[in-house]
Amino acid sequence: MTALKFGPVVDTTPAPRPAHRVIEGRYCRLRPLDPARDSDGLYALSHGPEKDAQWAYLSVGPFAGKAEFTAFVAKIAAGTTDPVYWAIADRDDRAIGWLSLMRIDLGNRVVEVGSILYTPALQRTPAATEAQFLMATHVFETLGYRRYEWKCNDFNAPSMRAAERFGFTYEGRFRQHVIAKGRNRDTAWYAMLDIEWPQRKLAFERWLDPANFDAEGRQKVALGVFNQLTATEGSLVLRRATLADVPAIQALKTAAYLPNETIIGVASMPRMADYAALMASHEIWVADGGDHLAACAVFEPGPEPVIYSLAVHPKAQGKRYGDAILAFCEKRALALGAKAVTLYTHVKLTERIAWYARRGFEPTHVEQMPDRAAQHMKKTLG
Repeated sequence: MTALKFGPVVDTTPAPRPAHRVIEGRYCRLRPLDPARDSDGLYALSHGPEKDAQWAYLSVGPFAGKAEFTAFVAKIAAGTTDPVYWAIADRDDRAIGWLSLMRIDLGNRVVEVGSILYTPALQRTPAATEAQFLMATHVFETLGYRRYEWKCNDFNAPSMRAAERFGFTYEGRFRQHVIAKGRNRDTAWYAMLDIEWPQRKLAFERWLDPANFDAEGRQKVALGVFNQLTATEGSLVLRRATLADVPAIQALKTAAYLPNETIIGVASMPRMADYAALMASHEIWVADGGDHLAACAVFEPGPEPVIYSLAVHPKAQGKRYGDAILAFCEKRALALGAKAVTLYTHVKLTERIAWYARRGFEPTHVEQMPDRAAQHMKKTLG
């Protein structure tokens, strides 16, 4: 008889219901809608010459006049159960859009971000991205939801591109899902999970960093690049790691690095690292290999990325995965705008140092630590 399989046991505590509160950011703030203060400005911003296109895929609008719009704003501002709306306000506290948390499932800790209105004053600005970052942070870190959903009309290509740019994963098309404004709507479903959030958060933070914008306010590296989720290098297929991968990462590091300890005489740093914590600051990429991870790359993004560790499982030796994963790291560094990449390894691992040297890395200096010495190496890219 085939053994029955089940998912991992999870905490069944219900999530709290979202409630109106102010969420501060660098470029914008999320706050409760104030009909008396916000209606006139939002109406003017959302009912210009392109109003039909702006409201095309929303469930309501455009409105026949300001009175109808004002009544709608009053209605959604008063809602406290489902959906719950926030105004997206600029640094002068002027409302320039809104979004909501909706289809709230407290028991399963699932919630959707939807009914998103981005006026021309908000579109293609850092605030437009930060608003999504602030809400996702609130959903995962403050409210403790497990799953964060994004749904849109399957014809709404801009919304689908936005979902992918923000780090949501496409899960499929629900045919004849709803009737919207008298028309059939097939719905594209996207989702982001709590186990994925540390790597998605890192991407948002890197993109929103003022250093990612030039003097004219233009981005240097696109959020879609920071949020890349998969890659192929030769025969190696890589994906961004999640918190669920941490035990397998630890097992891979033990298999790959433990033999080195007979040479270096101390515990290997990659074997002892806390990879759940590292996900907040380092990109972690893994390749699946059946009942184990075949390979893993960990590097710290920045102006000059640092490869923290590379590992190939002993079962995958002979497939040139080491070359492939190193080549991927170099391409990844270039995509992130770097001109060089660095790494370090124990000075006693002379074969490893020579392997890196044959691939263009040059020794720069030796760092003396209390219990070991590390050889630092650098490769200029491009």
